[in-house]
Amino acid sequence: MLAVREVWKSYLGAPLLRGISFHLARGETVCLLGPSGSGKSTLLRIIAGLEPAEAGQVLWEGEDLAPVAPHARGFGLMFQEYVLFPHRNVLENVAFGLRMQNLPKAETETRAREALARVGLADFSERRVTDLSGGEQQRVALARALAPRPRLLMLDEPLGSLDRGLRDQLLADLRHILALDGTPALYVTHDQEEALAIADRLLLIHDGQLQRSGTPAEIYADPGDAWVAQFLNMGTLVPARVIRSSPLLAQSDLGALAPRCAHAHHAVGDNLTLLARRAPVTIERAARRRYNVVRGIVQEVLFRGDSYRATLDCSTHRVAFDLPHPVAPGTVLSIHLAPEAVLCLM
Repeated sequence: MLAVREVWKSYLGAPLLRGISFHLARGETVCLLGPSGSGKSTLLRIIAGLEPAEAGQVLWEGEDLAPVAPHARGFGLMFQEYVLFPHRNVLENVAFGLRMQNLPKAETETRAREALARVGLADFSERRVTDLSGGEQQRVALARALAPRPRLLMLDEPLGSLDRGLRDQLLADLRHILALDGTPALYVTHDQEEALAIADRLLLIHDGQLQRSGTPAEIYADPGDAWVAQFLNMGTLVPARVIRSSPLLAQSDLGALAPRCAHAHHAVGDNLTLLARRAPVTIERAARRRYNVVRGIVQEVLFRGDSYRATLDCSTHRVAFDLPHPVAPGTVLSIHLAPEAVLCLM
C-alpha cells in the first residue's frame, strides 16, 4: 500500500535522512524506532505531506503523493500532544475532523460515536475533556484520528507523556484496536519496549539510515550489528579474536566463547564483536566447562519481577545477567552461557 523510496532530507545543512526506503502492507503496524534526532518524526511528516523531501518518492498504491495536499491524502495523525479543544466535549472533539469534511450532521455524529465505542469511551461523549485522565484523553485523540476512517494511521510518540503502567495498558488496547480495525499504521517511538509490544515489523533508524528491519522476533534473534544490539539493550558487546575457525571459538576478555554465527567463515586471527546476552544463563557450580563461562564479582542485584539482574565486575567489563534467584553482592560467581546466548555480530 505505502511505499517510501530513497527519501533524502537535510537539516541545517547536514543530512538527516539518507535514502530511506521501506513499504507498509495492508493491516500492518510498522514501527519506526530510533534515538531522538534520528529523523523518525521528519520522515513521518514527509509521508503526511507536512514537509517536502529533497529527493525520493512517497507512493500510495503506486500513486506518487508529491502533488497531493496533506488533507487529501486520507491519512490520520496522532501526536504526543493530544491538542484537544478544552471548550468542546468529548464527542465534539472526535467529530471535529469529520465536520471539516462537510459530512451531514447525522453521519458525523454516528461516526464519532462509533469511534468512541472502538476505544472504549462510548459513555464519555458528553464529558468535558478537561475532566478526563491522561489515558482517557489519549483515547479521545485516537478516536478523533480513527473517526474519518483513514487509509493510514500515523502515530508520533503517542504515549510519551504517560506513566509506564498506563502506557502498557494502552499499548495492549491500541494493538487490539488496530488488529480489529485492519487500518495500517506507522508508529514512531524511541522506546524499545513500546516498539516491541506494538509492531508487526520494526524499522531501526540510525544517523538517518535504515539500519535494520524485520519482525521483533527476527531482530532479537539476529540484531545484525553492534549498534542495533546496543540500542535494544540486548546484552554486553565484547571484542574477541578467532582462535578456532570450525567450530568457531573466540578468545575475549570474558574468556573463551563459542558464539552462534550466521556468517560464512572466519579465519583464525580475525577480530569479532560478540554479543553476550543476559539469558538464558545458569550458575556454574564447578569448573567443568572450557568455554562460555564468565567469572566475576557480583556488584549489584536488581529485582526484575520474574528474575534478578546481577551485574558482574569481570575486571575489564561489567556484565549484567538475569538469574532465577538472588545472590549477595561481593559473591564470586561463574555464569555459564548457553550456545544461543552468545552471538557473533561481525
